[in-house]
Parts: sequence; C-alpha cells; structure tokens
Amino acid sequence: MASASLDIANHSRRAASAAVRTEAVEKTAGRLAPTGAVLGKPSLAGLTRDELKEKLAAIGVPERELRMRVGQLWHWIYLRGIRDFEAMSNVGKGLRQALADAYTLDRPAVVSEQVSQDGTRKWLLRMPSTGPLDKGAEIECVYIPEVDRGTLCVSSQVGCTLTCSFCHTGTQRLVRNLTHREIAAQLIVSRDQLGDWPGAAPPDGAFVPSDGGRFISNIVFMGMGEPLYNLDSVVAGIKVMSDNEGLGLSRRRITVSTSGFVPQIERLGAEANTMLAISLHAVRDDLRDELVPLNRKYPIAALLEACRAYPGLSNARRITFEYVMLRGVNASHADARELVRLLKGMPAKINLIPFNPWPGARYECSDWERIERFSEIVFRAGYASPVRTPRGRDILAACGQLKSETEKLRARARLMLEAGIGAEGVYAIGDDA
Repeated sequence: MASASLDIANHSRRAASAAVRTEAVEKTAGRLAPTGAVLGKPSLAGLTRDELKEKLAAIGVPERELRMRVGQLWHWIYLRGIRDFEAMSNVGKGLRQALADAYTLDRPAVVSEQVSQDGTRKWLLRMPSTGPLDKGAEIECVYIPEVDRGTLCVSSQVGCTLTCSFCHTGTQRLVRNLTHREIAAQLIVSRDQLGDWPGAAPPDGAFVPSDGGRFISNIVFMGMGEPLYNLDSVVAGIKVMSDNEGLGLSRRRITVSTSGFVPQIERLGAEANTMLAISLHAVRDDLRDELVPLNRKYPIAALLEACRAYPGLSNARRITFEYVMLRGVNASHADARELVRLLKGMPAKINLIPFNPWPGARYECSDWERIERFSEIVFRAGYASPVRTPRGRDILAACGQLKSETEKLRARARLMLEAGIGAEGVYAIGDDA
C-alpha cells in the first residue's frame, strides 16, 4: 500500500509539474509577436478590409470614398493578384501614385522552392524584417496537388512549442507567432508561384486542374506551429482567405488541426467556422503523454468532450482524427478497437498517416499489412479510415517533416538547396561542413 501511495504521489507531482510547464508555454505563445515595425514601406497584401480602410484614410482618401476604394483594392489584390499599383486600371492616377508612395504590394520572399517527384512543392518563405537585428523569420509552406483538389498546407507559427516526439517541427524552438497578414500571404505567394491568378501561366511541370479551376482548392493548418496558440491571427487570416470577393476559399474547405488545446476549440468553431482536425495518435493517456505532451494538461477524455461540443458538428461536418502509424507503439488491433470505442457516436473520420521519417527520428513506420488491418477494423465500425498517401517525402515536405531551413541547414547546405540539390544531398552533409 505504501508503495502504491508513493507511486500515486509521484505521478501527481509529475502531472502538476507538466501542467505548470504547459501553462507557461501557453502564456508565452499567446504573447509572442513580431517586435517593432516592418522596415521600409508596409505592404497591403494580407490586410483585412478594416485595415485597408485605415491605410487609405491615412493617405487622405475622403471618408465618403473609403468603402468604394477598399472594394477596388480588395479586387486587385485578392482576386487579380496584382503586384503593382499601376495595374489598378479603375483607380485614378493620383491615388495610384499616393498608394505607391506610402505602401507596397510585396509578399514574403521565396527563398527556395523544392519540387517532389510526386508534384508536391515546398517553399521556404522569409517574412519582412522587423528590425536591424531581425533578418526575417522563415517558415515552410507546402502545396499538394491531387486529381480532385489542390491542398495548401500553411503554418501558423515560426517553430513550435509542443515537442511532439514523432514530429520534426517539434524539435525546433518557437520563434514567434505569425501575424494574420503573414498567414494570408502564404496563400497569395502560393498562387503567385503556381500562376493561380486570372490570366497567369502555371510553371513548367505543374499539375493543371482538369476542371480548369483554381490550383488551390483547400487549406489545411497543418504546417509549423499550433494554430490554437495563435487563434486571433488564425481567425483573422481565415477571414481574408475566405472572403467571396477575393481569395474565395470556402470555410468548409479550410481545416484547422490542433494537438488538443482544449480551451480554444469551441472558439475556433464559433469564430472561424472551419473544419476541425485533431492530432490524436494514441488511445491511452500514458502513451499520448509521451507522443503529444500537451495531453498531460488536456487528457483524451477532456479533448473528446470538447470535440463533441464543437459548433456545427454534424455528419456533413465531421471531425478528422489524425493518427500516425508507429511500428510497435500505437498500431495494434486492440488500439484500433479502443479508438472505435472512444469515438462512438461522434461524426468523425480517421486519417491514418504512415510515419514519415526525418533525420534523428526514433520511430519507424508500421508495415502496410498492419496499417491496412487497422484501417479495416475502423472501417467495419462505420468510420471512414483512409490511409494518407505519403507526399513529398523526398523533399521533407510530408506530414510531420516540416522544419524551418534556418534552423536545420548550415550555410553550405543552404547553398546546395538553392542550387537545386535535393534533401538527400543536404542531409548528407556532416557537422564539419
């Protein structure tokens, strides 16, 4: 009995310590933002309608004209994708000059582009400098073309705080939150790169949509960072992305993935009205504590309770549960049956994700027979259980592989990357490079 009491006491202390650490991380993430003003003239790309109104008022546009002028700018920036104020043919020359004198239409810089053998494209984007000691934060953004859709995977933070043990991004420290302008700008840059604007030409080798529609039809917040730690910016960025008179993404085609920051899940549904994805990856708290440390504060029962209360949840708006398949860790038949029990009665689908390896990972992917059997058990219980086809593995663009090149590449490796040498060549470089 004494030994059991001691074990319980030790577990309680460990849980309390983990909760304190998690709370500190949440507070830090919530206040991290770019410091100082962006050097040079500010860009209008990525701003909300209200912000555009303020910028126009600041250069003397009369109040009675503001709504009309905002509509004009919105059309040219977000529907036409123009990069020069001179292209705004229905805006007077005087106003075009005033805009050019005060502002730009600059986007984050594309530092490098890698194209996978399967057509996946990964861009390393550098944000504008915010001061003399800031060279500009860098993030990764991935485009995944498929027969029936084109999905853009965007980031919400520079780095990550969550240290999920199977995720490469989790090995990079958190630098800061992205602003809503930087979030929306990822879609703008991607459309630039793909020629996804009216009258623009796609790059050589690009997968052209068979229906003649937009290259990018879906957005997933599954890149770098925990979106619910930066929810204000995520919600505002989604507002820009989903405006029907501009970028025009349906909110039902925007999915926000969280590792389980329970307090913000309801707010996400109420304010963003997007689809929800949960990085689950385990059916027992002891294992999920290891794989997704945030579980120590918000265990599985609390997470699933928040999911069942998600605004708008229905058979037409199911929650996606992401489950990475790790050999000998979480992929047994018993795990599959417990997953079905946990989700009973909830409108849901389960995405089974073959583990994507990265340098230094301590896990291996389950074999295909095991994955298929796991999927069959879930499917027979009435849940869609697609196995996600790994995309972009050869350029480290697959799920769980993203990590800012600034953090992981030495100067020589960066030069190799920009010269077109693939990921295998980059990571063959030793520490003495």
